[in-house]
Amino acid sequence: MKKLLTFVFFTLIFSSTAQERPKLVVGIVVDQMKTEYLYRFQSDFSENGFKRLMKDGYTFYNMHYNYMPTYTAPGHASIYTGTTPSMHGIVSNEWFSRTLGKELYCTDDASVKGLGESGKGEGEMSPKNLQATTITDELRLSTNFKGKVIGISIKDRGAILPAGHFANWAFWYSKTGNFISSTFYGEKLPDWVTEFNAQKGYMKYINQGWNLLKPVATYDESLADDNPYEGRLYKVDKPIFPYDLKAMYDKNDAGVLRVTPFGNDYVADFAKLAIEKEALGKDSVTDFLAVSFSSTDYVGHILGPRSVELQDTYLRLDLTIADFLNYLDKTVGKGNYLVFLTADHAGAENVKYLKDNKYAINNLDGKALTKDVKKFSTDTFGEDLVTEYGSFNLYFDKEKIKAKGLDLVKVKQAFKEYLMTQDYVKRVYTEEEVLANSGAEHHLDCIAKGYDATQNGDLIVLFKPGYIEYGATGTSHGSTYSYDTHVPLLFYGWKIPKGATHDKKVITQIAPTLAQKLKITQPNATESEVLTEILE
Repeated sequence: MKKLLTFVFFTLIFSSTAQERPKLVVGIVVDQMKTEYLYRFQSDFSENGFKRLMKDGYTFYNMHYNYMPTYTAPGHASIYTGTTPSMHGIVSNEWFSRTLGKELYCTDDASVKGLGESGKGEGEMSPKNLQATTITDELRLSTNFKGKVIGISIKDRGAILPAGHFANWAFWYSKTGNFISSTFYGEKLPDWVTEFNAQKGYMKYINQGWNLLKPVATYDESLADDNPYEGRLYKVDKPIFPYDLKAMYDKNDAGVLRVTPFGNDYVADFAKLAIEKEALGKDSVTDFLAVSFSSTDYVGHILGPRSVELQDTYLRLDLTIADFLNYLDKTVGKGNYLVFLTADHAGAENVKYLKDNKYAINNLDGKALTKDVKKFSTDTFGEDLVTEYGSFNLYFDKEKIKAKGLDLVKVKQAFKEYLMTQDYVKRVYTEEEVLANSGAEHHLDCIAKGYDATQNGDLIVLFKPGYIEYGATGTSHGSTYSYDTHVPLLFYGWKIPKGATHDKKVITQIAPTLAQKLKITQPNATESEVLTEILE
C-alpha cells in the first residue's frame, strides 16, 4: 500500500511539473502581414483559422516594430531574440560589409555545405551572423538540449534565424522543389526529408493552377483583378485569374510555387510531417517549431496590397492555419501546445495608387538615387567618394577621403545638405547623431535601434512618409512609418487567456514574454520588457 501511495504521489508531482510548460510551442510568422488584413478580410475568413486564434486567444492589435529597416531578416531575428538589429547584428537582408569590402547576405556561411540541393549556393547558410541568442536557443539550453527546435520556411532566413544557434534543424525551400538545409545542422538530411522531397509534392499544386478560392463577388475588399498597380507573375500577359502555373514552371523552375499561396500550403505539409517524424510535442520536454509563411510577401511585393491575388492568398492561408490547428489538436492535444502568430514587417500602399488618388508622392529608383549621389560627389569633390548605398545607408570610402586630405566631418555635412534638398528626404542622420540618440525623437530612435556601428553606413536617410524605394507596381517596406511597422500578434493555446488590447506594444516583447511563460532564461540581449496581459 505504501509503495502504491508513493508511486501515486510521485506521479502527481511529475504531472504537475510537466504542466509548467506546454509540450510544443509553435511560432508562426506571416511575411509582410499588415494588422489591417485581420479587419479587411475578416468577413471572408473561416471560423477556424484567424478567427479561432482571435476569439479563443489573446490579440494585440497595436503591435509595432521599433527599429529601421523593417525587412524580413531583421524582423525574424528581432521576434526571436527580443532585441533589435543594433544588438543582434542582422541589420538588413543583405548589407555592405566594411571588413569584406562587399555585400554580405544575412545567413551566408561559406564554411558549410548545402544538403539536398542540386546546385551550389542555396544551402550554404547558417545563423553565424546572428550575434544574440534566441528564445529557441534558450529553450534548448534550459532542457539540456533535450527539447527539439526546428525552423521551416520558404525563405532560408525565415527558417534559420528563428531556429537560432542550437537548432536540431532548419529547412528551407529550393528552386529545385526540395526542402534543403546545410551541414551546420547535420551531415545528411533526415530520411523523412529525403523521402518527402522525392515525392515532388509541389507538382500537385503547380498542376492544379491558381484560380479564385471563392466567387469573384467575394473580393470586393480589393481593386479590380486587372489594375495598373499590379506587377506580372513570371511575365504573364495580364495579372488576372486563372494562372497557369504549369506553363510558368515549364519555362522556369519549382521556385514558381513561392509566388503563389500554395507555397504556404507546401510549408504546412512539410511542418506537419516534421511534427510526426521528429515526434514534436510527444513527451514532457517542450519542443519548439518555428514556421514562417513567405508566399504572402512574394505576392504582396509583385501584386500589391490591394490586389485580388493578395486577398485570395490570405483567404487560403486562413484555411491552411485552420487545418494546421486541427492537426495540432489531434497530434499534440488541445491545451498542450502554445501558438503565437505575428509578422516580420508590414507593407506600404502602392505609391502610384496613392498618387492617382491625389497624394503628392513618388516611388523612388534606388539605382537613380545612387547615381545622383555619386554625381554630386564627383561634382563637389572631383571624385566618387561613395562606396555603397543600400538599405537607407550611405557608405563612404574613408581611405580615399583621407588620401585626398579631406575632412570626413565636412564631407558628411556636404552630403547631408545635398540629400536634404531632395523632395523625398525627411531627415538625414550622421553616424555620430545616430549613436548620440537620446530616445526623444521617435524616428531617430528607430534608426538607432536598427544601427550597428560596426556594420552600418556613415549617413542614414529617412524618406518622407509614403515614399518607397521600389518600382511602379506592387509594394515594398522598410521604413519607420506605421504602414511598415504595424503587425498583428495573436497568442493562443496553453495558459493563454481570452482577450485583446489596443495598447501599443513592440515586437521585442515577444521573446522575453515567452521566456517568462516557459520559466526559462531570457535571450541574452533582450531588454526584458514583457506582455503582462498573457502572464497574469
